[in-house]
Amino acid sequence: MTQHDPVRRRFLLGGAALGAGALLAACTSNDSGDSNNAQTQGNNNASPNANTAPGKKVTIGFSAPAADHGWIAAITTNAKAQAAEYSDVTFNAVEAGADAAAQRSALSTLISQKPDVIVLLPYDGKELNAFGLEAMKAGIPVVNLDRAFPDALAYRLQIKGDNYGMGVAAGNYIAAEMKKKNLSAPIIGEIAGLDNLELTQERSAGFKAALAANGMSVANRRAAGFTVDTGQAEMSQLLQALPKMDALWNHDDDQGIGVLAAATQANRSEFLMVGGAGSKAAIEAIQADNSVLKCTVTYSPSMASSAISLARLIGQGKGMSDLVELQVPKEIILASETITKENASTYLPLGFS
Repeated sequence: MTQHDPVRRRFLLGGAALGAGALLAACTSNDSGDSNNAQTQGNNNASPNANTAPGKKVTIGFSAPAADHGWIAAITTNAKAQAAEYSDVTFNAVEAGADAAAQRSALSTLISQKPDVIVLLPYDGKELNAFGLEAMKAGIPVVNLDRAFPDALAYRLQIKGDNYGMGVAAGNYIAAEMKKKNLSAPIIGEIAGLDNLELTQERSAGFKAALAANGMSVANRRAAGFTVDTGQAEMSQLLQALPKMDALWNHDDDQGIGVLAAATQANRSEFLMVGGAGSKAAIEAIQADNSVLKCTVTYSPSMASSAISLARLIGQGKGMSDLVELQVPKEIILASETITKENASTYLPLGFS
């Protein structure tokens, strides 16, 4: 968790868009087609918010890992679509390459182009911290997404989902369901994401803490890689380790496709499963209520849309109109919400593909 006091804003789309008036104009866009159901905030000219009116021209450089994962793909889609909402924004995306080194090279090229602001989701925040320092030293504000830079001097604004809170939400849901079944010592499994990422560690820490507060613990934990194949492989191993299981938290809905496939292949359905992120497929499965997946906790890629809106304000020297302060905050951590069968219909139009 960050050491700075976060500004927590309520979810708007899929559980993670900012609630500040600088960004919100009372309408949203989830059109199909090229936007791929992008989670954007429309530039409504009828809005009384002066921050949405065209202003100083701003060029925003952008970089994110290759879109080989639904959540990552949505990050890029949302950023591009949000930039298109503003007539005063030029969006300049650079190829990220296949790893942190390739992304660093692309970002160095971006620095030489001297955009007004850079928005990026790094492969690894620790590995690309030096880039952030370089860009900031060159006078280019950096808006960092999701994977935190350890050095506060490496960014102007850092936006993260509440990874710790995500784990807490999953743990609280499972604990409540286990108590409904009068299980005092349930057998609980966990399929995490990439263990080398701080966000994965934070999610597991929140999950562990929430369970401990209810006198429960994780019986077996395995780390997958945010992909279908790794989810299936690790779930197969976990099922062998736990001949009986009462509940499971899988950190990521994309890898959850593989997790569910492994459970089906093993003919195991005695447990309930909680997902993570809020994909459309997961929400549809929860709504249908025809599998072990009963819940997912949100970690929405709409944070990229918010990042573009805030980068624009930073480039224009503006603050968020609902705040007294004259500048955009330094840190923003977005809350995590819980999607169940009872509210799935509300969230379904907002899930990412």
